[in-house]
Parts: sequence; structure tokens; C-alpha cells
Amino acid sequence: METGIIILWILAIFLVITGMAGLLLPVLPGPPMILAGLVTAAWAEGFVHVGKYTIAALVVMAALASLVDFLAGAWGAKQFGASKKAMIGAMIGIFVGLFFGIPGILIGPFVGAVIGELAARKTLLDAGIAGIGTWLGLAVGAAFKIALGFAMIGTFLLVRFL
Repeated sequence: METGIIILWILAIFLVITGMAGLLLPVLPGPPMILAGLVTAAWAEGFVHVGKYTIAALVVMAALASLVDFLAGAWGAKQFGASKKAMIGAMIGIFVGLFFGIPGILIGPFVGAVIGELAARKTLLDAGIAGIGTWLGLAVGAAFKIALGFAMIGTFLLVRFL
């Protein structure tokens, strides 16, 4: 095996593994990294097994995963009456929560949305409801992102080995 092909495979594996971590960590762009890894793997084999139609399907899945992840939080917040300040607070909460591990990632968006809603001069009850809506939207978006990320890998493996 040539050195260049080995390097491509190492890069592909690194990108896919990092992308899988990105499915759980909001700071990493999981689906695009998985896509980059899978395209790199296909490239390492000269696109013999995985061709342009499969790559196109993977691009669509990665774009859909990223879009759903982004819109689900806003949708959840909107459904529960959150203000723009609550959404900004939720995004800040996600970022700050990263420094506190998994509990911070789970609690951060809720706390941020509540603080944002309180800054918009809403009642504590309204702020709590907005926080729950934001958190539920983010959870639904994350679930879709994870499902589509694994579907991308599954699609690649199915096409590659069948």
C-alpha cells in the first residue's frame, strides 16, 4: 500500500471518529466532519466502490443533519414562546456548558434560555417554560443529527461492502 493511501485512510478514520464525537458535542461540526472522512475514504480507494451518487446522498444527509440540528432548537423555543434573548441565552449556555462536561451541555442551554427570558422581563414561569422548550428542541435536533450521522456511516459501509 502506498504511503499516500495510508495517510488518506488515517485522515479518513480521524475525521469520522472526530465527527462522531461532534454528534454529541455542539462545538464540533459532526456531520460535515463525518462527510469529509467518508469522502476521504472513498478517495483513498479511487472512488471505485463509493461513487458520485453515494457521495451526493451523503452530502444531502450531512446538510439535512446540520439544518435540523440548527432549526430544532429555534423551533422548540418558538413552540414554547421563547424570546430572541432566550435563544441567545441558550447558545451562550451551550458554550459555557462545554466547560462543565456532559452535565453542563445538558443544563447549560436551559439555564441560558431562562436567564435570557428573564432579561426580556418575562416572569419566572415564562422563563422556565421557554427554557424547557429550548432544551427539548435542542434534544430533538441532537437526536436527528445523531441518527443521520449514523445513517451516513451505514450508507457508506453498505455501498462499500455490497
